[in-house]
Amino acid sequence: MATGQTVTVTATATVTVTVYGAYGHTGRFVVARLRERGFVPVLSGRDAHKLGALADEFPGLDVRPAPVDDPDALDRALAGAAAVVNCAGPFATTAAPVIEAALRARIPYVDVAAEIEANADTFAQFADRARDAGTVIVPAMAFYGGLGDLMVTAAMDDWTTADEAHIAYGLDGWHPTEGTRAAGRVSAERRGGRRVRFTNGQLEYHDDELPTLRWPFPDPVGPREVIGGFTMADVVTVPSHLSIPEVRTYMTAEAAGGVMAADSPAPTAVDEHGRSAQTFLVDVVVRSGDTERRAVASGRDIYAVTAPLAVEAVDRILTGRTLRAAGVVSAGELFEAPGFLSALAPHIDVELRP
Repeated sequence: MATGQTVTVTATATVTVTVYGAYGHTGRFVVARLRERGFVPVLSGRDAHKLGALADEFPGLDVRPAPVDDPDALDRALAGAAAVVNCAGPFATTAAPVIEAALRARIPYVDVAAEIEANADTFAQFADRARDAGTVIVPAMAFYGGLGDLMVTAAMDDWTTADEAHIAYGLDGWHPTEGTRAAGRVSAERRGGRRVRFTNGQLEYHDDELPTLRWPFPDPVGPREVIGGFTMADVVTVPSHLSIPEVRTYMTAEAAGGVMAADSPAPTAVDEHGRSAQTFLVDVVVRSGDTERRAVASGRDIYAVTAPLAVEAVDRILTGRTLRAAGVVSAGELFEAPGFLSALAPHIDVELRP
């Protein structure tokens, strides 16, 4: 395996990780998971008042406010940190400035962006610079983008190419955070109201109506109506390193309706960890000729499970358990996919099926 920066071999209480957007819904999960794994989070973000309130919940943690348009403040936010996790959307606004700060500090950058265009921009704008700096940039290390990429990569196994990859999201519902809504508004503006898909080996914008299909989810979900072409960040992460000309994503109709409805409530915590009652099953099918391979993942709360994904990535980068040393790299290319997925238990259950 290739190794990245010269870092500590194991996570200890002396390893600090800056969390930008720490007070957001997903950021709070990331802060908590970092602490569980033995890291010391540095709380950062644009809103000093919200950071102060969060610090009251986590006494003793360093608080470093940093407007996204203030490079000096961002440098202070990352000073002494071993890595940075960006949880602050819209990522069309925050990704580039925080990546620039990570490059100046020469530390790894991980984000949880679900915005298709923001992720594509990261690959396009920073690949050479990250490689020259000898550091790793990992976009979309989250439920959307990262998990699907790992699952497709693991399902491919020894295949070097495939004809199609299908990623079906079996959510029982979706109550969006304000961050999700803000990201959606930015993406819609960038697309001029059009939709996006990955076909014939490239992203394509279109005005076609999205079809309602029936997807044969395995038990316990079973066959459900899905919106075909409900495109997520997997259309950036998967093709970034896998030779698959058609990458298609699907969303259960009730979840699509929930995230698009203006009156949908925000997620409601139902346990001591702050998780909602939302459940999910992700069904991945890759096809080469007449042969199909499958991976299935299930769990609870798409925002909460982003934290173990992002933190496992940070831990593996800082301990040298990567397949690449530098550059902009998606999860499936950077990590040994089956092992990474296994490490997510008990947060996510994953099964690879021939």
